[in-house]
Amino acid sequence: MYLVAVLFSLLLAGPALSLDNGLARTPPMGWLTWERFRCNIDCDHDPDNCIGEKLMMDMADRMAADGFLEAGYEYVIVDDCWLAKERTPEGRLQADAKRFPNGIKKLADYVHAKGLKFGIYEDFGTKTCGGYPGSEYYMQMDAQTFADWGVDYLKLDGCYSNVNQYDDAYPAMTHWLNHTGRPIVFSCSWPAYQQGSMKVNYPKIAKNCNLWRNYGDIQDDWSSLISIINYYGQDKYNFIEVAGPGNWNDPDMLLLGNFGLSYEQERVQMGMWCMMASPLIMSVDLRNLRKSSRDLLLHKGLIAINQDPLGKQGTRLEQNGNIQVWTKPLADGSTVFAFINSGHSAPSGVSIKIADLGLTNVGGYNVTEVFDNVYAGKFRTQDTFATKVNPSGIYLAKASPL
Repeated sequence: MYLVAVLFSLLLAGPALSLDNGLARTPPMGWLTWERFRCNIDCDHDPDNCIGEKLMMDMADRMAADGFLEAGYEYVIVDDCWLAKERTPEGRLQADAKRFPNGIKKLADYVHAKGLKFGIYEDFGTKTCGGYPGSEYYMQMDAQTFADWGVDYLKLDGCYSNVNQYDDAYPAMTHWLNHTGRPIVFSCSWPAYQQGSMKVNYPKIAKNCNLWRNYGDIQDDWSSLISIINYYGQDKYNFIEVAGPGNWNDPDMLLLGNFGLSYEQERVQMGMWCMMASPLIMSVDLRNLRKSSRDLLLHKGLIAINQDPLGKQGTRLEQNGNIQVWTKPLADGSTVFAFINSGHSAPSGVSIKIADLGLTNVGGYNVTEVFDNVYAGKFRTQDTFATKVNPSGIYLAKASPL
């Protein structure tokens, strides 16, 4: 009965159900609380790291002052556990009064004053994953509340809900976001909960969401990272074909600067998230960020690949043992290619014909390694390109036609 009521109300309401906000023409870039700070609500004993107003303001300060906003990281997003345990007597969402004493509207105003945009988390179900009030039965009210607060980005999770309702429920929130008249990037967890249990309607998801999670949560370790890259390389559900300007597959947050990855592994994630046209959403303590991680996050050459206006997601051409070969076309006619070595022992040699990378320009190509901006040489289609890739490492290069 719930879905029947929702659909009937949408028919009466007017605006189209599909998302038509003109946003996220390139993959969104920003910062999110979850991976680094999880659901830490102990502000009495850990005031600098708990989910609250101070943490969000600190991160906004760092993003504006330390070059992240200038590089394109514009969204400051609070994930789960920002809410009070109960709605207001009128049924509206409210922030935990102790941890957000000035409310979400004032926090959003602070973020906006820094030149940044503000994002927030909710859940389609009766409760969020952390047990706070969910949006089921309240979607219209919650969408309007977010708009009234000045929210620019909504992440809608799927805990405590029925996956069989998603194909109607997420479009319902799309409708109500449109209905507010405020441009709000819509991040869905729709396919992540349906994978393995039912057929996922990716064309419909792309019609209703700006980005969507389609795999389990990333964890701060190499095994989690490489499992996501492998999943994207397999593309068994053909989700790559629906990605493009305004609609992006989201493999989850950037781990750079945290605890579980080596420097080489951080290069793999940053390089591959750029290859895969993934949202670049950091989750790290920007107040204590080591220089090597900061340099990768702000790398202009990598970000240019990620933000390329063509919006093509990179694809895996082949996998031979521990070596994967990926390519991604760019708007200027260039092609970026990557070799990943998922092994742990020693550098591995890679040798491949230029033509086998899909590079067929008869005039040949100038090839430049991206991370260190080192010119690798001029290559014809019949030539062989050879290099070595460090264990749990990446070689990434740009081939520009002559």
